[in-house]
Amino acid sequence: MKHTLKYIFSIYFVLSACILSAQETGPKKIAPVKPQTETAPVIPANDYEEVRKTAIKPTDTINIVPKINRYGLRVGVDVYKLTRMLYDKDYKGIEFTGDYRLSKKYYAAAEIGNENKTTDDDRLNFTTKGSYVKVGFDYNAYENWLDMENIISVGLRYGFSSFSQQLNDYKIYNSTPYFGEVPEISSGQKYNGLSASWVEVVAGVKAKVFNNVFVGFSLRLNTLVSNKKPDNFDNLYIPGFNRTYDGSFGVGFNYTISYFIPIYKKKIVPVIVPKKPLPKK
Repeated sequence: MKHTLKYIFSIYFVLSACILSAQETGPKKIAPVKPQTETAPVIPANDYEEVRKTAIKPTDTINIVPKINRYGLRVGVDVYKLTRMLYDKDYKGIEFTGDYRLSKKYYAAAEIGNENKTTDDDRLNFTTKGSYVKVGFDYNAYENWLDMENIISVGLRYGFSSFSQQLNDYKIYNSTPYFGEVPEISSGQKYNGLSASWVEVVAGVKAKVFNNVFVGFSLRLNTLVSNKKPDNFDNLYIPGFNRTYDGSFGVGFNYTISYFIPIYKKKIVPVIVPKKPLPKK
């Protein structure tokens, strides 16, 4: 019995040693590795703008083309007065126009001219000769696209004219022409040193047709401020003011071709406001 127990313990000890040796020399098990996930860093609110600037890639940028406004002098001539001399033998005249761009919308404007016109009415035939100048401003109410430079304007002028009148002939009005009309009476009376001034409201359009070349027209409403009249006569036509109606009211029209002389340019870059981040809930 004693030898049997000793033999059993010896076998158990040998088996235990073999099992331990097999575990140490056998293949090792590799524990599974959990995949790592990237988490977005929390950006403080104060550092958001700086991070946004550095995070923009070159491919994400937008090419912004700045708008260029040209400033300079535009000079022209009234084509209406030039063509009028071709079909009206009683008229000779010329007018030069000009404007200079002061700001985005405002232009300083002026006209200078000379007229020689013979007016033949039912009772009067007279000739007016003189020069005039108008100065004022225009406001461009048209919003141009890109590099367009068209103008739809309203403006104001102050005009001054120095002229002379010559009464060629006239007829005396006869309220009871029983014996027929009174024949014309030749006069030839001259009135020199006359002058007038007025205020003029202008509405016009100028369109760019070629590089630096513009065509335009304008309508004008005039009212006299001062009018130096000769004795025994009236200023029925004033150079630059045109025909007077009711003594103080006049209208005008011109059709111009002008050329723009650029002097300098201004670049206007549109401002792009970035979207603000949504508040965190």
